[in-house]
Amino acid sequence: MALPGLSLPGLGLQPSATPTYGGNAPPPTEPAIRREDLPPQSEWRFEAAFGQPYDIRLISGHAELFGVELAPKQTYSLSGCKGAIFTWHGCQLEITGDSESEYSAQETEYAVEWLNLHGMLETAREEAQHDGGPRVLVVGPDHAGKTSLVRSVAAWAVKAGRAPTVLNLDPREGLLAPPGSLTAVAVSSQVDVENSYGITPISGPTTTPVQTPLIYSYPYRTSEKPEIYKALITRMALSVTNRLEEDAVAKQSGIIIDTPGSLNDPKSNYSVINHIVSEFNINLIISTGSEKLLNDLTRRFSANKAADEAIPVLRVTKPGGAVERDAAYMKQLRTSQIRQYFFGNSKEPLNPHSHSINYGELNIYRAKSGADTANNTSMYGGDDDDYSPEMNTASASANFEKITPSNAMTGSLVAIKFCPGNSDEDTLRDSAVMGFLYVAEVDEARKKVRFLAPHPQRWGDRALVWGSWPEAVADLLT
Repeated sequence: MALPGLSLPGLGLQPSATPTYGGNAPPPTEPAIRREDLPPQSEWRFEAAFGQPYDIRLISGHAELFGVELAPKQTYSLSGCKGAIFTWHGCQLEITGDSESEYSAQETEYAVEWLNLHGMLETAREEAQHDGGPRVLVVGPDHAGKTSLVRSVAAWAVKAGRAPTVLNLDPREGLLAPPGSLTAVAVSSQVDVENSYGITPISGPTTTPVQTPLIYSYPYRTSEKPEIYKALITRMALSVTNRLEEDAVAKQSGIIIDTPGSLNDPKSNYSVINHIVSEFNINLIISTGSEKLLNDLTRRFSANKAADEAIPVLRVTKPGGAVERDAAYMKQLRTSQIRQYFFGNSKEPLNPHSHSINYGELNIYRAKSGADTANNTSMYGGDDDDYSPEMNTASASANFEKITPSNAMTGSLVAIKFCPGNSDEDTLRDSAVMGFLYVAEVDEARKKVRFLAPHPQRWGDRALVWGSWPEAVADLLT
């Protein structure tokens, strides 16, 4: 070992070996920074993994992600994102971190089609004046770029001074809400590059402008309870229509509806699509990713119809960057959205609050899944003595059942409904959501439940609804 002051040139003494960090670990290395020059009408496609840093900075030129323009010299953290940064006139990007896949693509003809669609919608808005603007339904199979199209068209509309109402009818992922939700929001300010539509105030107070969504709980997979799905669509249509009548700008801007791929099932005779078209009075259908679906919907809504009854069905090209999101990725995405709802993100951290409440103060209802039978009710309700065969038979056809908390709820989400705790079944189903709770712990011995909530205030006499979707997240607090 060299003594202090003696490891100098010319003294013939060698310095000590390179110091170690954390035992035998080598010193940390800075992530490699690289630059990519993109020609006009090209895009940088990437698939960034969750938990791995992946940052992008615009050095020169102009570029956008899903219609949202990147600010120059600002670093965007896109961990867990599968996306494409598009440039109309060329740009230079600085990229830091590793991704599962990344490359520059020149086959971007879809972007011109999407921009033309935006121009067509703007023309319809101008012609509408005080009448309702375009009411657009976007359909197609999974992984066809529907959500990217909706985000892009909505972002361009906001740039043009509009305030379109965007609806997410896919409960597998949230829009300003955790998964297991159907959401409608009037987008009046520019959406965020990193956080899409931003953060909702029901997650907690923030320093930046937020969107105020209308949220309904649908704690099932998309095709599990079609009768409840249709009932909520009817309720949403009524609420959205009333909201548009009160806001002339939003009414002229119109609505854009994003849908899950599971609705495009010809075996069901497209019954849910028919229901959406009818309830929202759709006047334009956009199809992507399936030629069969395009032809089926054209025959149903456009061909051989009178001019005042025909609904145009237009095809847009599926973007080359649209990739399949497998089950593992979707589960990570749901976990990330739930975590962000309670804890925010690195730029806008939130501080959730803990509430410990006695069983007797709670009115919790379980949303029964399609697989439930009358004989398995007691496994969700705590003590078996609370139930009888007569009660099971009476509740077999019900969609909700009042339960006693149990350990089966730990790690799950619970929706706080805008209705009293003793509400009837239809009210429970149709009421909008005030916010969500995370079940951190159920103490069956002390008969207490510890919830994680976005706000410190209690929610009062409200019905709480718990379902099987999304799945429990056991490590949210770690």
